[in-house]
Amino acid sequence: MFILWITMVILPVSCSIGQNDGPSILQVSNPITPEYIRNNLRSQTPRFILNQEKLEVFLEKVQSDPVVSNVYQAIRKEAKLVIDQPLLQRDMIGRRLLNVSRQMLHRMNVLATVYLVEKDQVILERINDELQAVCQFEDWNPAHFLDVAEMAMAVSLALDWTGDALPEQTVAIAKEALWQKALLPSFEDAGHNWWIDRNNNWNQVCHAGMIAAAITLAEEKSDLASKTISRALEDIPFGMGEYAPDGVYPEGSTYWEYGTMFTVLTIDMLESALGSDFGITQSPGFMESAEFRVRSVAPSGQYFNFADCGDKRSSNGDFTLAWFAKKTGNAAFFETERFLRDPADMSHLARHVGAGLVWLSEFEPISSGDLKANWHGGGANPVAIFSDANDQSYLGVKGGKGTLNHGNMDAGSFVFELDGIRWFIDPGNQNYHDLEKIGFQLWHDCQECDRWRLLTKNNFGHNTITVNGDLHLADGFAAITEVSDVTNPSATIDLTSVFADNLKSARRRFILTEPRSFQIEDQFEVNQETETITLQFLTQARVELKPGGAVLSQEGRKLLLEIESHPQHMLKVISLDPPPLDIDRRIQGLKRIDITFEKSRDINGNLLEVRTTISG
Repeated sequence: MFILWITMVILPVSCSIGQNDGPSILQVSNPITPEYIRNNLRSQTPRFILNQEKLEVFLEKVQSDPVVSNVYQAIRKEAKLVIDQPLLQRDMIGRRLLNVSRQMLHRMNVLATVYLVEKDQVILERINDELQAVCQFEDWNPAHFLDVAEMAMAVSLALDWTGDALPEQTVAIAKEALWQKALLPSFEDAGHNWWIDRNNNWNQVCHAGMIAAAITLAEEKSDLASKTISRALEDIPFGMGEYAPDGVYPEGSTYWEYGTMFTVLTIDMLESALGSDFGITQSPGFMESAEFRVRSVAPSGQYFNFADCGDKRSSNGDFTLAWFAKKTGNAAFFETERFLRDPADMSHLARHVGAGLVWLSEFEPISSGDLKANWHGGGANPVAIFSDANDQSYLGVKGGKGTLNHGNMDAGSFVFELDGIRWFIDPGNQNYHDLEKIGFQLWHDCQECDRWRLLTKNNFGHNTITVNGDLHLADGFAAITEVSDVTNPSATIDLTSVFADNLKSARRRFILTEPRSFQIEDQFEVNQETETITLQFLTQARVELKPGGAVLSQEGRKLLLEIESHPQHMLKVISLDPPPLDIDRRIQGLKRIDITFEKSRDINGNLLEVRTTISG
């Protein structure tokens, strides 16, 4: 039996790691002029990710390296599947063409990789047909510019990795499309290029696609190429600043994969085509973010899925993480066993798998890759992650605020696993289009906005605290004010600003008491506005209530939740299956355990302390 105890106390704060002082902006070098482009652009293709010297090593590794060879066989399998599919059409899903653009990027990665290795004319003909099809679309949907960026990356990669093998007419059509459908819209309409100096994944993805197009057109249009790449180097630091100071990506692990994938493509394109990344790699926290990615995956394979994050990682190896492995030599970032899975089982390869295969071929181990069990990082969405050496337990806790990119009202929340079983969950993300098609305003984050009606977004759907039954203050920032990594590792979160005027102060502390045990210590200083304080625990387990606690049962295991400081206090179970709104995400068996304290009944003076412990 595993035991969960709940406690609230105040402990002194010794150091702060989560202040919300804004991103640290690195000023990269920016020598780009038309003359610089003409003098430094590599004269031969391939220029993207590969060059002639790297290509020789790559082709040799495809034959000799077990990991590279195995993944290449999976790529060949997917290339054959692509050939049997119809050509892409301009099929919109709501306001997005993104699904088509992503299919094109996947197709060009697998087809162009096979062409590089085998020079197969059937593959070349299919690349030609695919390019002809998408380049004759009326546009690439600049109103949702991610669609343009991913399509531009796909078309540019195909032209680069096929060299001069494609018909001249196809090359001309494709280059005209990159000019007219990608680069010009990125300059001519402010409604389409709002992303250029933003601090989110759009900045990373869109600049990457435009850099790819610029390099592809650089020989014919050096002025436009110079203007595009110079703009990117000026504004990419706004997106890169979100990794500071320690590598936590505020949008969560899924969006780390998205934004970081395109950033490492940008870095490698610039290095291979122009000989430098101009300092992007040195952005504070960027290289450290690989450890954030690793630690965001629990032993069960589920993510610490805060923000609009997916639930579970792919069974395939992580190609973006492999880029960090080849840059650092750290074997912890190179998922050998996953890359050696049976190619027949490696379906749905990442759409940048061709570039990923190059990175696999470049990896040379330097360190064994041992990572500490406990990890924390500050910044806009600070987190602390604790696990034991044998991966039996996993606890992820967080601060932050709702108005971050893809943010939720989840400050003070946590997820917890024991022996690969997720006991306390985050409800995760839900389909954007399903909400948008009914007119739901998902992307506005004012205090009264639609977003906070959703259980996945508001505080009622997270393992946090609710005061007076109110929403959290959307812009209230919760810092992780103290982290200790001594005998009993701990993290303290200051939640005061999240509750506006409903409390005078609020702090929550998580403590690992033993390898399979932790405590939650919360302290509230109430004021005249305080009426009720509710601690919330979301679970899919069966729940049996008892005085001062509950017994949770799941997969033949039990967990005892007990309010150590209030042994007779009664808990309440609220079913969230079905959820409160028809538009909420439905999660089978989801329920919330509420522990509610009333000021008039449960609080003497102005201080409430509730003590909780979880042990196995």
